[in-house]
Amino acid sequence: MIPSIFTTTLLAATESMGASPVAARSDVLHMVLNASPMVRAIMAGLLLLSVFCWGVMAAKARMIRRANRESGRFIKLFIERKDYDELFKESETLEQGHLAYVFRRGYAELKRVSALFESRGLPNYMDHPENLLENVDRAIQGGVIARRKRLYRFLPVLATTGGTAPFIGLFGTVWGIMTSFQEIGMRGSANLAVVAPGISEALVATAMGLAAAIPAVVAYNHFNNKIQSIEDDMLQFTSDFLNCLKADLMCRSGQGNTTLRQPAQAQPGSGNAQLKGRPVAIIKGELSGGDDDKERRIEKRHGVRD
Repeated sequence: MIPSIFTTTLLAATESMGASPVAARSDVLHMVLNASPMVRAIMAGLLLLSVFCWGVMAAKARMIRRANRESGRFIKLFIERKDYDELFKESETLEQGHLAYVFRRGYAELKRVSALFESRGLPNYMDHPENLLENVDRAIQGGVIARRKRLYRFLPVLATTGGTAPFIGLFGTVWGIMTSFQEIGMRGSANLAVVAPGISEALVATAMGLAAAIPAVVAYNHFNNKIQSIEDDMLQFTSDFLNCLKADLMCRSGQGNTTLRQPAQAQPGSGNAQLKGRPVAIIKGELSGGDDDKERRIEKRHGVRD
């Protein structure tokens, strides 16, 4: 019943528009321009909302693509690393890479806490590397949260548009139909040829609402899945990075423990004399070997995503 009414209405609107040269312009622009002021205002709002959503989509697509590309480059640098300090400097050029950002937050905290312990005269803190790693882990988790907030910025606009735009358009349609029925009352005629143009113009608002909502919903789901994947990558890299740090800290603690506790007694000819007055080896970026299998696993887990 209802579809037949709408079909009859649209057919009558077409016939009425074809009655004169002016009414022959039955395109969408003509219907929009001839709508009531309230309906035009709603259409303008939907148009602005749609344009803003498309801008958010373009910006998010560019941001996520660049983040994945730079994170892929960072993983290669991390696998081929020889010095943590050099890796830190190289990662500063990868501003959008989420894995590079996580590494910088963790390594900066490692250096800060280590320098603080050494300045307080606590050279034997390397006996318990878990104390360092707890601070590093908290700093990295803060970095993950900060980067996640940055990625989700303006994304709720897409969800809001997808949920409300159809109803905003429907409101414009209802308003237009109310205006058309008021014209029926004023003219005293219930001929569809009289009111059909107004109803068809009002229906454009619903079409615009759907046109704004459908791409917004699709884009929101797409970007939400991408960001979830990025977050999983950051958490996985956090685990891998902390494992590497723990292994290196334990190795360096076992090799230079005596010298770190008694730096003043080191003899000029001994092999440990070169550690005198220097920070812990891991803080200087020196790495222990024998991690080829671990690095291959890291490279496999953190593959480059398009």
